[in-house]
Amino acid sequence: MAAQDENSTPTIDVPPSFQISPQDGRLAGRVGKDPKVAQPPLGVLENFRGNFDGTGLNMIFRPNNGQTPFPGPLDPSLTLNNVLELNLMKESLSFAHPLGDTPNRGLDKQPDISLNGVPYLQSISDVTNLATGKGDASPPRGIHFEPGLWMHVPQTTVVLAESLTRMASIPHGTTINAQCLQPTTSFPGPPPFTGPGALPAVDITPFKINDPNSRIRFASQTASAGNTLRLPQDLTPFIKAGTITQAILDNPNLVLANAIAGQTITNTIVFTVTTTPTAPFLAGGTANIDFLQGSPLGIGIQSGPNASAASMAATFWIETVQHNLAVPVWKHGDKPLFIRVPPANPGAQKGPTFKVKPPHDIKAPKTIKVTYTQIQYMQTVDLNFAGLTWPHVSCATLVPCRPLDVPDEAFN
Repeated sequence: MAAQDENSTPTIDVPPSFQISPQDGRLAGRVGKDPKVAQPPLGVLENFRGNFDGTGLNMIFRPNNGQTPFPGPLDPSLTLNNVLELNLMKESLSFAHPLGDTPNRGLDKQPDISLNGVPYLQSISDVTNLATGKGDASPPRGIHFEPGLWMHVPQTTVVLAESLTRMASIPHGTTINAQCLQPTTSFPGPPPFTGPGALPAVDITPFKINDPNSRIRFASQTASAGNTLRLPQDLTPFIKAGTITQAILDNPNLVLANAIAGQTITNTIVFTVTTTPTAPFLAGGTANIDFLQGSPLGIGIQSGPNASAASMAATFWIETVQHNLAVPVWKHGDKPLFIRVPPANPGAQKGPTFKVKPPHDIKAPKTIKVTYTQIQYMQTVDLNFAGLTWPHVSCATLVPCRPLDVPDEAFN
């Protein structure tokens, strides 16, 4: 049983010996080194370690100036300033080791604080197969690349409670600083994507800028429409495969629900980061290059922004998944077994691979309980152009991509 291909996931390369620390002692000429202190806490970021990969869906309305090719005819009554692009996607998410004691200096009555966090690297590729309606196109083609930092910020004496921040750069020309209070929401079982008490539906319908109650639905949001401003234009194979359906267009949360159907999730931690500051936050936000920001309405040849990223919010669910792993006969001295968790349902992706080296002979096949960390997220970036705000939604389910060791106690 082969292990997963470790080369399939790009990793973020930070030298193992690199650690941030205050240099007061060295620069003040003290004899010897600065005293070693315990590393600042990471909080929930303790779960962000190693390399993850998985699949998901990207949904983006983007500007159209007439250069986008379509395989079929278009309804002449359509507003031509936008295209809805849908991507079945493959994602890799890598975390480096914690950065260590990152000092922020306080003023007046605010003492210094020490941050800690993890660098990350996210890469996303399109694997949309027009023939099968599945995410199995080869080769994958890159559509997103994002280096960034997750940082844990301790409580301050003057303003804020314990918090998290995500800082990132996007190649199209946007940077983000998104924050949230240190998450304390943890509950048994899976996220409530469906059923009683389900989370509110995620709506990709555009709206007038600064007025989310004035939604304007477009023909491209109707899955059965074939002559509309959408890529792929014909969703028939995707509807048949269950990968992009009308229900998913109306509520992308179903992509996450379908990914975990049949899994045993024993615990979930959830938190949301946002670039929009609300009390008690004072800062955060997005910044765009000139091309995205555009010129003011009516100035020059460009009337307004070319998809300016106005805000971003992302919810993360960190799940503990339990699985009954079938172990075949094995003798001491044999090579370790590499056993991959099968899909929880016919449309789901495979789980991680476990490296199995029992502490004793396995004389008959047996089943053991193993657990692993799974990350799911739902992200909305609000893009402004043509007088509207266009929600750009992406979501994915990610599992460790390198073999996980099975502890000896799993066999007792």
